[in-house]
Amino acid sequence: MRLRMTDSRERRLDNLQEATGENTKSKALDRAAEFYLRMRGDTTAVPTGAFTELMERADEKGSVTSEEIAEILDTDELPVKAETYWSIGED
Repeated sequence: MRLRMTDSRERRLDNLQEATGENTKSKALDRAAEFYLRMRGDTTAVPTGAFTELMERADEKGSVTSEEIAEILDTDELPVKAETYWSIGED
């Protein structure tokens, strides 16, 4: 497959490489595509995406915690973790 490279597309791919930490544009594109498919869903491989799952959980519960959001959005391509810490009377 060939892509017609424009200046903006070249910059976007450079930024994608930087954001993903991949050494090649093709690996960066693979990583971004996999992430998009997991988030969006509605495909044979991923029938229900993470965004749909998150919205459904919010509708069911009325709200979701940052830990629940992190659990749903966490992927190999972009790990997401959340932690809540409480302290009373401590510095």
